[in-house]
Amino acid sequence: MTLTHGAGHAELTLRTRALEALFDGIARSRMAGLPFMNSALRVEAVDFALEPSRGSDELQDTAESGHAAGVLVTPWFMNLVRFPLVRRDTPAQVGTSRLRKVGQEQFAFTGAHEDAFGTFEACSLFSPVFEFAAQADAIATASALLAQLHQRVVARAEPGAPARRSFLLGRGGMQRQTP
Repeated sequence: MTLTHGAGHAELTLRTRALEALFDGIARSRMAGLPFMNSALRVEAVDFALEPSRGSDELQDTAESGHAAGVLVTPWFMNLVRFPLVRRDTPAQVGTSRLRKVGQEQFAFTGAHEDAFGTFEACSLFSPVFEFAAQADAIATASALLAQLHQRVVARAEPGAPARRSFLLGRGGMQRQTP
């Protein structure tokens, strides 16, 4: 398990470990022996972090309102996963899709619920995961994806439109071409 922003945050650590334990149990029970399992991979939570407050770059500071997001690698999928820091049981959200912002991009997350964990949301990145020959490859891909998503976008200044007079007098905008 790797945590980024919020490492040391007790609820984040506990919930991320619970997510890993849940899917590790699923791998050993419901999914065991299925042909789309990649035996080179194991369950691992990658770079889970507290989400910023809505409309802000500030991280959530209260467990009651906070959510975490990161990538969950399993032998059968790699998903972006989002969950509340405090367990919620809202099974009515299972299967519903909502757009969620991760870094600078928006993704469609589908609601899910597991009795042992509560409600969470997931967005599929890879399924199945046979393109990964080793756990390290899957983890590197997950980390690189999240790093890319969380890069700050620096707005470039648009070049100003040339003044009409300069344009008409040949001092800006278009260059004159000679035959």
